[in-house]
Amino acid sequence: MGRRSIHTHEELRTLILEAAEAIIVEHGLKGLSARDIAKRISYSPGTIYNVFQNLDDVILHVEARVLDALDVRLASVSPEGTVVDHLRRLAAAYLAFTHEHRRLWNLLFEHYMPIGFDLPAWYQAKLEGPMARVEVAMRPLFPNDDIGCKRASRVLWAGVHGITSLSTADKLSVMTTEAAALLVDDLVSNYLAGLHANR
Repeated sequence: MGRRSIHTHEELRTLILEAAEAIIVEHGLKGLSARDIAKRISYSPGTIYNVFQNLDDVILHVEARVLDALDVRLASVSPEGTVVDHLRRLAAAYLAFTHEHRRLWNLLFEHYMPIGFDLPAWYQAKLEGPMARVEVAMRPLFPNDDIGCKRASRVLWAGVHGITSLSTADKLSVMTTEAAALLVDDLVSNYLAGLHANR
């Protein structure tokens, strides 16, 4: 049953996103509905659409919160030591984050916006945040090559993400008995060794 609003627009926005996150953590994306969000916050489903365009918009903002949390985690990684040391710590932090927030992290790859929908610039910026951390870490290897640094960063992180995705989906054992952390560490070390040799 809906009730008369006792929250500001921003308070309602936060309540809706927190409720959506909780439902996704408990039941996955398939368990999310406007009705269930409304029930959790004791408002009518129509209230959600006064704050967000639709359920996809709610999910997009939940994803943004996940990306923000990941960026905060990566920002806390110490840059001390060599480039390899820094990137290994970043990769380890990334792997740990995805395992701590499996359903929320997998949401980014399970949820698809409607065909023809262009992701807003603010969301694109959220996606770029964590990648920028990787690029900064790799910058000493590419002092005068922004394009090369960007490409190498994305190649490396695509590999790290592949291992992480298999691991969070409990599919890594199909390929190997090695632990994901060891594979990620090997990937970073060997990829950077190859870059160094080629340069």
